[in-house]
Amino acid sequence: MRTQNMNRDWIATARTLSEALPYLQRYSGAVVVVKFGGNAMGDDAAMAEFARDIVLMKQVGMNPVVCHGGGPMINDLLGKLGIESRFVRGKRVTTKETVEVVEMVLSGLVNKRIVQAINDAGGRAVGISGKDDDMMVCEADDPELGFVGRPVEMNVQIIRDLYSAGMIPVIAPVATGMEDNETFNVNGDTAAGAIAGALKADRLLLLTDVAGVKDASGEVVTQLHPDQVRTMIADGQIGGGMIPKTETALMALDEGVRAVVILDGRVPHACLLELFTEHGAGSLIRSTEPRVKPHGLRQGEAGL
Repeated sequence: MRTQNMNRDWIATARTLSEALPYLQRYSGAVVVVKFGGNAMGDDAAMAEFARDIVLMKQVGMNPVVCHGGGPMINDLLGKLGIESRFVRGKRVTTKETVEVVEMVLSGLVNKRIVQAINDAGGRAVGISGKDDDMMVCEADDPELGFVGRPVEMNVQIIRDLYSAGMIPVIAPVATGMEDNETFNVNGDTAAGAIAGALKADRLLLLTDVAGVKDASGEVVTQLHPDQVRTMIADGQIGGGMIPKTETALMALDEGVRAVVILDGRVPHACLLELFTEHGAGSLIRSTEPRVKPHGLRQGEAGL
């Protein structure tokens, strides 16, 4: 009986791989920007699982680009240093003193943890920030918030050079400003959206701590058109922390990203479920119909 059960398990694994074929073909050579954040960043097992999934994406011919956040780690170090945080309309005011801590945490601790996890999983990751090669140039998003940046210029050739050379770029959302020696903290979702837009990425995956965009009844909406998103924001169905995520999605689509998916990063192998299975994961937002519809793909989601 034990042998029969084991055989069934292996057959199921083989069937899963076979059923993934059209998705593997569809995403060959595709650029996929993944925003990694939330609770998974503080869990070693979740970090290792995420890293393996990113390495797998690269192994099957995709070009994954990882952009990350790090808010809880920033809060922790600010507390240890005795630096008091001030908030305006629920958003942290980033002073010159604070932005130095932000850069240390994001470009140092968090970025290198992700790089190491990907390398440990057999990938070739390189950690950079928006400052490298002036990749992301910002201006103040709101003077009241201090050094919180809004990207105004993107120079993403360094990212293309890295993934073309077989590397996996891991990007910290810290940017340079228009003035000399100016540093900005950039919201991780905002940075990922700007990077995806500049790369004209095939997919932007925003990993979060919720299942996706929910309607008035609390059900996850699996597919959305930008007009639907705007309506749901206007009538209050989309609120709180989901508003900036959906606004990032709309901005990315306007910049040329084919589709954006907001999905639950707490679900094991969330990225693989979205990219390589008929089921998908989270809420997919796109403004155009798919270009191709290979046999076996879920209706409305086939093709890039």
